[in-house]
Amino acid sequence: MSSFSSRWGALAVLCAVIFLDALDVSMVGVALPSIEHDLGLTPSSLQWVVSGYVLGYGGLLLLGGRTADLLGRRRVFLVALGVFAVASLLGGLVNDGTLLIVARFVKGVAAAFTAPAALSIITTTFPEGPERNRALSVFTACGVSGYSLGLVLSGLLTQLGWRWTLLMPVPVAIIALVAALKALPRGAEERAEGGHDLVGAVLITVSMLLLVFTVVQAPEAGWESLRTIGSLVAVVALLALFVLTELRVKHPLVRLGILRSGSIVRANLGLLILMGSYVAFQFVAMQYFQNLLHWSPLGTALAFLPAGLLVAVTSTKMGDFADRFGTGKLIVVGAAALAGGYAVFLGIDETPSLGGLVIPGMVLLGIAFALSFPSLNIQATNGVDDDEQGLASGLLNTSGQVGGAIVLAVVTAVLTSGSGGALSIGTLRSAIVVSLVLAVVGLAISATGLRARRAEAVAGQEDAKVLETV
Repeated sequence: MSSFSSRWGALAVLCAVIFLDALDVSMVGVALPSIEHDLGLTPSSLQWVVSGYVLGYGGLLLLGGRTADLLGRRRVFLVALGVFAVASLLGGLVNDGTLLIVARFVKGVAAAFTAPAALSIITTTFPEGPERNRALSVFTACGVSGYSLGLVLSGLLTQLGWRWTLLMPVPVAIIALVAALKALPRGAEERAEGGHDLVGAVLITVSMLLLVFTVVQAPEAGWESLRTIGSLVAVVALLALFVLTELRVKHPLVRLGILRSGSIVRANLGLLILMGSYVAFQFVAMQYFQNLLHWSPLGTALAFLPAGLLVAVTSTKMGDFADRFGTGKLIVVGAAALAGGYAVFLGIDETPSLGGLVIPGMVLLGIAFALSFPSLNIQATNGVDDDEQGLASGLLNTSGQVGGAIVLAVVTAVLTSGSGGALSIGTLRSAIVVSLVLAVVGLAISATGLRARRAEAVAGQEDAKVLETV
């Protein structure tokens, strides 16, 4: 076991990288109009600057997590971080839209390996309990803070030029890579036993890529089109074949028995709903603030600042709260705050009140993320053996990414179908309702988990009483 100081030194490096990953995702959003103009991209091509990253990230997370287990978490993390830096440099220098999309895809692939490797390094370096909970709360706080603050930095950097939003991560990634060589524990090089399930890896990767591709393209192709329906049928067939493969191979990519844990399943569903509903809401809010109210990119980004600051200030304390109250209660309160935030934004109009709508809604969403995101990460990895921490991390990250892609596609369809495709308060409210309904579903799921824990606690007390009488 590494010393206390070395463990927290490694955590600092991992936090810097997850902050950078999240920062990079959000920074490109405000720069898209400038990229479209300078590179002569069409609107349909422009979406792939974002979707290319999602395809690489969401499609390869499970493979990335299992690869970290099998080849060594430290080794996989370092190589992927190096690829991330190179892809960032290429993306900021290219003058061709296709090359930019390719660079973004490669960057997403790199993130699909760094994210689960980083999380599994934490969960195998810090012992389960208060210390791990504290480390995970700091780690997730850095990720959420990076995503929120990236919006503000994007507004500032875009004023200098859109290339700076892509080049800024390069020196940070290089510094983090050098620090990681010294700080990451050699114990993270340990490999899990077992072989490579190449068939399962191909099936799950292709199915995830096809699923994300389908939901991203569905608004343009049409949800009822033969192309969309055929793709979804193919995804179901590939997933069914994957399940059959995992049940028969000696060393499966995903040990399906991990899904027998109700808490792990609920954590994955919770993150799917949290990220899916929020990514969709953020897209709607951007349309509302910029295209309907004509706020500047920086002004729009500043509207999200209360949520980001709240998460940055409070999330590091969530480990202590989880020790005291349990993750189940924190997730329930977070889900309620999430639903409340979306409900507040149903009151949007042509002259929104900062004090009566924007700030209260953003504060509630900040509370939701501060409570839920670290708690879901803790719940998804507790009780999992060290040799499957990469798998558990990959499952959780996949849930968040795929959830974001699917819900965003649904919300985009709602926006484009109403009022002849023109933005209106009515269509924006309808899109927010999608996020609100999902948040309510998440609240119901988290409440069932709380009841299940209470039932287990009662059963444990009764068993203890029986043993005492014996």
